[in-house]
Amino acid sequence: MEILRFIAAGNVDDGKSTLIGRLLYDSNSLQKDLVENIEKASQKGGTDFNLALLTDGLKAEREQGITIDVAYKYFATARRKFIIADCPGHVQYTRNMVTGASTADLMILLVDARLGITEQTRRHAAVGSLLGISHFVVCVNKMDLIGYDENKFNAIRQEFLGLSMDFSLRDIQFIPVSALAGENVVDPSKNMPYYKGPCLLEHLETVNIEEAKSTVPFRMPVQMVVLPRDGAMDRYFAGQIASGTIRRGDTVSLFPGGTTRIKNIRIFDDEIEQATAPQSISVQIEDNIDIARGTLIAGGEEPETLDTIVAHICWMDAKPLRPGSKYTMRHTTNFLKCAIQSVEYRVNMGTMAKAETEELGMNDIGRVRIKLAKPIHCDAYGKNRWTGCFILIDEANQTAGAGVIEI
Repeated sequence: MEILRFIAAGNVDDGKSTLIGRLLYDSNSLQKDLVENIEKASQKGGTDFNLALLTDGLKAEREQGITIDVAYKYFATARRKFIIADCPGHVQYTRNMVTGASTADLMILLVDARLGITEQTRRHAAVGSLLGISHFVVCVNKMDLIGYDENKFNAIRQEFLGLSMDFSLRDIQFIPVSALAGENVVDPSKNMPYYKGPCLLEHLETVNIEEAKSTVPFRMPVQMVVLPRDGAMDRYFAGQIASGTIRRGDTVSLFPGGTTRIKNIRIFDDEIEQATAPQSISVQIEDNIDIARGTLIAGGEEPETLDTIVAHICWMDAKPLRPGSKYTMRHTTNFLKCAIQSVEYRVNMGTMAKAETEELGMNDIGRVRIKLAKPIHCDAYGKNRWTGCFILIDEANQTAGAGVIEI
């Protein structure tokens, strides 16, 4: 069954966790014992049923009433499986949001109907745009608190359409909702007859996410070489397909290596005719070419081979990013040394304006130039999100930053 990965983002108190809780609760995706535990915790807090507790799992979050970490939830309907990332709204947790958004197909942006578009709305839309998310749903929440005012909903819609041009957002669906009352989340609202579109769950079930994926060329970074158990010379090369589809008999390029054809494809011990992302497979090739962990098997348009890259980075470390700093880069299944050549600018995530700077601080996003100890085989992030991203690791083996490659 097809999987949709989506992220919920918005200001603090816009109702992200409540919306996700309502989505899970009304779609009957929760186990009975979990519901009972939430009911008990809610009663201790003086409420009947606090939907936000379904996602705000950290003790600090429950005490402060805010989302700090990225909370992942999984559920399914008859049409599709879902992986939800409920992300923090505070500016100081931008790095957490980038983590949640990096694998998302769709972003839900929560807007408080009383407050309208805010700087955090712009910031989250900008992050979504920067990370190449194709589909956006603007949920104008708390419509019950403004008397379900159609004019207010339309005004927010028009304002967001205006800023969407600044961020090059494409597919946008606007839905007026009340997460607390469960209106237009799973079930339609009788209080907003002017809205003729789908409820949130229906849109999530039907949005087309395969069209963009079908045009992405095949990429599979090799994770390990599988030696035959019977002493034969044929080897298999295992990995997870990052993008695209591979079929028996396809011609592929190896980076580094050469060109060959796919002889066999296996999942465990079963031979199959074709496989597609994100399946984990092992492949056998027709030619005797030396392949090791980190080799990229590619089909279709060839990737770039670069020893210097330009990238946008979200900086996650308390120690600022400065020219001359050295890190270990992880790109696909490769680890290599690198050094920061220059910091070109910092992006104002509220306006997308570029400000010259010599360093990036924690939660900053900016453009940098990086010199690599050896070439990598990659694509621009705008063409392929899976081979166009990387992380930087510091001397303490901690993730210091995450980046997307420009070419």
